[in-house]
Amino acid sequence: MKNRVHRGFSALLVGACVVAPTAALAQKSGGILKTYNSSNPPSASIIEEATIATAFAFAPIFNNLVIFDQREPINKPDAIRPELAESWSWDATNTKLTMKLRQNAKWHDGKPFTSQDVKCTWDRILGKDKDTFRKNPRKLWWAAIKEIVPNGDHEVTFELSRPQAAFLSLLASNLSPVYPCHVPTAAMRTKPIGTGPFKFVAFEANNVIRMEKNPDYWRQGRPYLDGVEIRIIGNRSTRILAFAANEFDITFVADVTAPLVGDVMSRSPQAQCKLVPTGVSTNLLVNRTKPPFDDAKLRDAMTLALDRDAMVKIVTSGKASISGAMMGEPEGNWPMPKAKLMQFAAYAGTMEERRAKARKIMADLGYGPDKKLKVKVGTRDFQAFKDPAVLLVDQLNQIYFEAELEIIESTLYYGRVARGDYAVVLNLTGSGVDDPDVTMVEGYTCNSERNYTKYCNKDVEALIEKQSQEIDPKRRLELVWTIEKILIEDAARPIIFHGFAGTCWHPHVKNQVLHENSIYNNWRLEDVWLDK
Repeated sequence: MKNRVHRGFSALLVGACVVAPTAALAQKSGGILKTYNSSNPPSASIIEEATIATAFAFAPIFNNLVIFDQREPINKPDAIRPELAESWSWDATNTKLTMKLRQNAKWHDGKPFTSQDVKCTWDRILGKDKDTFRKNPRKLWWAAIKEIVPNGDHEVTFELSRPQAAFLSLLASNLSPVYPCHVPTAAMRTKPIGTGPFKFVAFEANNVIRMEKNPDYWRQGRPYLDGVEIRIIGNRSTRILAFAANEFDITFVADVTAPLVGDVMSRSPQAQCKLVPTGVSTNLLVNRTKPPFDDAKLRDAMTLALDRDAMVKIVTSGKASISGAMMGEPEGNWPMPKAKLMQFAAYAGTMEERRAKARKIMADLGYGPDKKLKVKVGTRDFQAFKDPAVLLVDQLNQIYFEAELEIIESTLYYGRVARGDYAVVLNLTGSGVDDPDVTMVEGYTCNSERNYTKYCNKDVEALIEKQSQEIDPKRRLELVWTIEKILIEDAARPIIFHGFAGTCWHPHVKNQVLHENSIYNNWRLEDVWLDK
């Protein structure tokens, strides 16, 4: 990061114009992109929500300061591009990031975008503004911020209390939009205002979300589309049939599982379906504050009962990867080598060997064929959650559990798990950025809103803080592996697999690029056009 200045990507644009002038002429303006959401978003406020249902639906309304290149499949530091910040530079200490801001950006209500909007957004996240957010799932991303200092209307400096290697990557996530200072946070939940390529029109709960083209968008010639319409349809079969009937141009992100691709293609043989890693882990939440699950031995038995290979085979046709907290090889930026992972008790040996150990632990705790442990296994009313949850129930019942599945309505789900109103849950966790400062900070630090198991290990927390400050990538990776080892041995939040799923679109949808290590970061839609 030291003394590095980013001047945007004007050279890249010049090169594109020289190499492919005819490609630009082929792009058409107009049309409404029609898609769907598989659940009702809890609100329209991306900063306040933890769900892709909000991020997917409302991303076109906003801009970030910087963004992961929408045309690059892999989110990584060298794929970060300007958005509301035209250029940026770090000081010699790697604790001051100064950004030159765009002067031609306006909010959708016509007011100018300024450095005060940047300050207000992060002051609200940090609790320094009286208009604070109701929910704040990623507040800990920004713990190193000491102050945000505007220098006139078009320059701002983030002053950090320590170096943070991932800081720019966090800013580039679609989960880090800039909000208008003059609009109350409550209004952003129902009628959001942004600077992005599309303007909010309507949000009818359990029905439809509509956006229209922003005619005053700062990026000349964008967007190509006249608008976006997102229907809310809870039933997957209904959604897939509607896509086949051309009612939708593109499916919801990662809605098409590997086993379903053949069915989709048989109905829509001209469609393009792409299966990619999602950056979403399927994981086991055990409420360690509720007896008998406060017993570490019981939690160890549950971890040993996990048949990861079976889940990967059945749910993803063998496509998903088995790893620790961070994404696995080869798609992840921070994977623990498979050989190291397989040395841990939760992964080693055959499934029958692990299951026998689990039954022995359960027997020592007083359970057996005639005395089973009754439990409700909760999960979200979201097909990607329900499919593996059914398998988890069966696997627990192999080791003297009497488990039954409880489906939790989608808008209530995250509130319940955040309050600890559960015993056992099959959960999915999406990572806004494939980086330890997201995955580990959110999932395993003591005071994180997304640490749903309330796991708290001060040694782990200190190591997470240490890796965050480490600028050298190799030394940082070694620290990440050390943390992974402790998390696995503590059964802190057992990871079952890292997802692999598909998104499909009809051939008339052009310029759509899926990101392959996060489902959150490629839904600005300003470059997408319809060839109809």
